[in-house]
Amino acid sequence: PATEPCCTRTTSTMPKNAANTVVESPAKKAKAAIAQKRVLIADAIDAVCSDVLTAAGVAVDRKTGLKEAELKAIIGDYDGMIVRSATTVSAGVLEAAKKMHCIGRAGTGVDNIDCAAATRRGIVVINTPGGNTISAAEHTCSLICALANNVAQADASMKAGKWDRKKYVGVELQGKTLGVLGLGRVGREVVSRMQSFGMTVVGFDPLFPAEMARKLNIEP
Repeated sequence: PATEPCCTRTTSTMPKNAANTVVESPAKKAKAAIAQKRVLIADAIDAVCSDVLTAAGVAVDRKTGLKEAELKAIIGDYDGMIVRSATTVSAGVLEAAKKMHCIGRAGTGVDNIDCAAATRRGIVVINTPGGNTISAAEHTCSLICALANNVAQADASMKAGKWDRKKYVGVELQGKTLGVLGLGRVGREVVSRMQSFGMTVVGFDPLFPAEMARKLNIEP
């Protein structure tokens, strides 16, 4: 009798997880590398800043304490830059920043950045005006309390081996009048906190309407 044809079985050498594996071509990898943005952090700043950018796929370099010449030599490689107040971003630095799109100032003032030169080059300058408002207000209130109670003088006296309790008694803040020059973000936060001490607040700010001040129980 004729022999029945045998069934040929082919064993695949493809890995079990090959169906879920995406192989990128060298061209695609190169394109992705080119598309990745680079940001220079030029001043000391909390590590969370780097973490947020890295998680978003941004390449981050931390290089602090650079002199202007050193900054000019490397700034052309970056698409963005983050500074605080230590680094000066001059017109010369911006001229060398051929790829720069944005400069972030971790703080309120931008006086260390040549904003006019940045505008001419189409570079956006962003600051964070409310970033340290509460911290600055709380620090101010702490100093007011320390001043009213002679904390610094009493501390120095005790460290000198003295115990002048009566000399550094201090005064209560309740019922006293506090004068505040400038009713911006920090000023208004200071006012609200010191009012909780029972203080009467007198404020001055040529840009802050008197009627708005009265609504905040501030005597203009």
